[in-house]
Amino acid sequence: MFKPHSEISQLEPKAIWQFFDQICAIPHPSKHEEALAQFIVDWATTQDLSVRRDTTGNVFIKKPATAGMEDRKAVVLQAHIDMVPQKNNDTSHDFSRDPIKPYIDGEWVTATGTTLGADNGIGMASCLAVLAADDIPHGPLEVLLTIDEEAGMTGAFGLEAGWLEGDILLNTDSEQEGEIYMGCAGGVDASLTIAVEREAQPNLQTFELALKGLKGGHSGVDIHTGRANANKLLARFLQNHVAGIDLRLVSFTGGSLRNAIPREAYAHIAIPASQLDEFQQHLAEFETTIKSELSSIETGLTLTLRELDTELAPMNTESHTRLLALLNACPNGVIRMSDDIKGVVETSLNMGVITTEQDKVEVLCLIRSLIDSGREDVSGTLRSLATLAGANIEFSGAYPGWKPDPDSQILHIFRDVYEDIYGKKPDIMVIHAGLECGLFKKPYPNMDMISFGPTIKFPHSPDEKVKIDTVGLYWQQMKAILANIPRK
Repeated sequence: MFKPHSEISQLEPKAIWQFFDQICAIPHPSKHEEALAQFIVDWATTQDLSVRRDTTGNVFIKKPATAGMEDRKAVVLQAHIDMVPQKNNDTSHDFSRDPIKPYIDGEWVTATGTTLGADNGIGMASCLAVLAADDIPHGPLEVLLTIDEEAGMTGAFGLEAGWLEGDILLNTDSEQEGEIYMGCAGGVDASLTIAVEREAQPNLQTFELALKGLKGGHSGVDIHTGRANANKLLARFLQNHVAGIDLRLVSFTGGSLRNAIPREAYAHIAIPASQLDEFQQHLAEFETTIKSELSSIETGLTLTLRELDTELAPMNTESHTRLLALLNACPNGVIRMSDDIKGVVETSLNMGVITTEQDKVEVLCLIRSLIDSGREDVSGTLRSLATLAGANIEFSGAYPGWKPDPDSQILHIFRDVYEDIYGKKPDIMVIHAGLECGLFKKPYPNMDMISFGPTIKFPHSPDEKVKIDTVGLYWQQMKAILANIPRK
């Protein structure tokens, strides 16, 4: 079908793996997915499928029902085109130009030094595989591939009424085989900006303090795992563990995406040469402490110090004090567990990205909650923190959660089909992550929706991997559910 890009093209079911192999070959990080979108449009055209795009850039493909299935309810298969671009510090990779390099690692497929893009590339590949197949019974079929899901859900926000005709939507963006999702968290971005002033300090030496080697991960589905946030750890050290050191902060940077738990953070600092030994002693003691605290989770953590030349002057005492107080006091991680759904996070916050400029520092956080009041409560906490620190705060990109519908017809059909195949019921879940289904409900309030997928571990991090056998199970489920869609 396509020229093989890697060894994964030979895995079974080839219907999915060959498409995913091709997806890996075409760069498609958020904001740069046009090449892959156009590839899909061109491919669909060669297959004589009806294909179009809306003004936002979403891709729509239609396929008629197979013989004898014309009277079934129309189904929309849905995935997003973009992937999260994360790489290890020692990996040279330009996500806008370089292909992903997938490989087989035992029972898993992963990538060399970068995110794999199984989130949501496997789901996208399955949608295309159904379109390509001539031996899968199905009713009237539509495929919706949205853009820019990971960086702001731009495609879902831009979806207009009237473009889709389906009665049922199957979202393929879930990451645990054996689980079926009937609801998800909503969210909002919070940007805190604190002004800083600087003053020359000629008697201080400048250094870069780097905290690296954390696992990171998805700021929704991994937020409850206890994985450390590099931004929070570094702020903790600088605020609480340098007593007696005449330290001035020059800059603080950390994290790369608001929806990924930060794996690395960097502080440029200025200290007197006479206090360097004492500072290093404090640093060694802190490293011992946090490695002991996190010994069962963060096994690769490192703290390093190197001399640095910088043109930036250190922050003055007031700016230094206010900034570190803000970073240290900012809430992070699980805020509240759900009372209604056992074991599910209700509300969380990820202090995701910190950047420093000449006259300001910006802190970008992502708040998630299953309930609007939980999101609003944490937003209020951040407003109060901004007031106390003398910072400005702005909220943007708010998106709704997907309210669970226990009476969903497609949910019950999927559950029964799953039990028929495997002799057991799937786990019916609500996920603490932002699926696009909540946004689809606005233009299509009556559309019946579920989400399912194969097992993907550590999405949004370079450790991302997909379990090979679960892709086969997922494909089996996809075909079975399409064959059992009810009549109109």
